[in-house]
Amino acid sequence: MRRFSGPSAFAPLGLCGLLLAGAAQAAPVDPQIARWSSSLAEFAAADEATPPSQGGVLFVGSSSIRLWPRMAQDFSEQPVVINRGFGGSTMADCHRLVRQLVIKYRPRQVLVYAGENDLAEGRAPADVLQSFRAFVAAVRAELPGARIAYISVKPSPLRAHLMEKVRETNRLLASHVAGMHNADFVDVFTPMLDATGAPRAELFGPDRLHMNQAGYALWRRTLARHLTAPSASAAASR
Repeated sequence: MRRFSGPSAFAPLGLCGLLLAGAAQAAPVDPQIARWSSSLAEFAAADEATPPSQGGVLFVGSSSIRLWPRMAQDFSEQPVVINRGFGGSTMADCHRLVRQLVIKYRPRQVLVYAGENDLAEGRAPADVLQSFRAFVAAVRAELPGARIAYISVKPSPLRAHLMEKVRETNRLLASHVAGMHNADFVDVFTPMLDATGAPRAELFGPDRLHMNQAGYALWRRTLARHLTAPSASAAASR
């Protein structure tokens, strides 16, 4: 029997390996997801260091969530508080990454703040509503018992030119959430306005976009009324 040895014996296998490697490299990567790779890696590292328990309260959304400095302490009555905010994100991004940022943690309650960046990037209020509906459908498909809260778009002084779109977005979302079961619309917009209807500048930092300590204190008081007690909540998973 003739035995094969040397490089020629493995040429077909080597060729297959090269072809498979080439196919893998050619696989398309959604740039809308790839742009958040560092945030996802950061969350994965945090989960590995301290795995969060299921059945908690999860916050997801843009930098107003990500930059919340003392979220766990502010809601210390909740045994598990998970912050999965990723700065610069949109409602559409929250939907695209719902499995990685929400479903994997199997929370009993989800609070989402997103939509402000959608408007800043030129999307219409109706687009924010469509993305929120897709987000809710994805969550409810696997966590039918999870309570979902939409935190209204805030009136950022830097984006005063978007005020009418912000109002319309909040109106659309409030109307939609009113028709949902096991859901809340949390109005942070109204208490962040002064007597003239302008954004309260004292609630924002120097960039006039992100909130300061006073702004987060207002959010804490407003959101606390919508958080359910662990024992009173239905299980978020089947």
